[in-house]
Amino acid sequence: MKGTEEIKDARIHQNMEVEDLIKAYGDIHGFMAGHIYEASSILFDGIKESDIRVLSFTGNLISTGLRGIIAQLIENRFFNVVVTTCGALDHDIARAYGGKYLKGYFEADDVELYRQEVHRLGNVYIRIEDYGLKVEEFVRKLVPEALKLKKEWGMYELLREAGRLIDDKNSFLRSAAETGADVFVPGWPDGSFGTNLFMEKGRGNEIKIDYFRDMERLSEIFFSEGKKALALIIGGGISKHHTIWWSQFKGGLDYVVYLTTALEWDGSLSGAMPREAITWGKVKPSARKAIVYGDATITLPLLASHLLNSTR
Repeated sequence: MKGTEEIKDARIHQNMEVEDLIKAYGDIHGFMAGHIYEASSILFDGIKESDIRVLSFTGNLISTGLRGIIAQLIENRFFNVVVTTCGALDHDIARAYGGKYLKGYFEADDVELYRQEVHRLGNVYIRIEDYGLKVEEFVRKLVPEALKLKKEWGMYELLREAGRLIDDKNSFLRSAAETGADVFVPGWPDGSFGTNLFMEKGRGNEIKIDYFRDMERLSEIFFSEGKKALALIIGGGISKHHTIWWSQFKGGLDYVVYLTTALEWDGSLSGAMPREAITWGKVKPSARKAIVYGDATITLPLLASHLLNSTR
């Protein structure tokens, strides 16, 4: 039975390495500490043993300083498939093109922020001129360059071209373009980037987006025999579902870690646990799986640092 290993009392010391801290979490065990320890082990082994390595995340995270760490995970080739949202594209592009995202407060006076033309995303402030206008500027540069090559694009193909136009080491789009990781955004019209692509048609730049091309590429990746698959899924929503949906076509994920704050009691996909995905064939019954409840801006840096240090 489970529960035969004794809990140990952890000790913290000065200048403690992240690897030792993760081991201390394993000793602490209760209550999420053991989950972080297990997640670190799953990620380390899954990255070594998997051909398909998916990083899935929600767009809000790219408005924070976590953006640089996400780019770093792709830059170091830990992941070769990215699934995210249009919001992630917007924030990545806006910040790459000089948008200043500011430290704010959850308790802000939102009416006053509106008067001052400031968007609030949790405790992140974004001036209006640092968001939509930056994305529009970028799309108006991207589309003519893309049309020089061809008229019709898969979104993942266009995002690779976008990454090549970005000169910012903290951009996940740039990191993906440099390493050859495919970026999939199933909800690409749901934000400034997608809307500005539509607006380009009104300016006579008749670019066409065919998401079936993305699905063809996803088919090439997931309709595969003998390949193992890992997914690190941060948050929920469409990026989570797109990841596990396609994973069913190779018989389910072999390794999976969820980082989330959502709970399963309302039956939502965002709160569903890895074990529920087994019933849909999206996670293998034999898969190594872990779920870590907590703010990803706290949990992901720990796991990312452990990965970077463990693979040196």
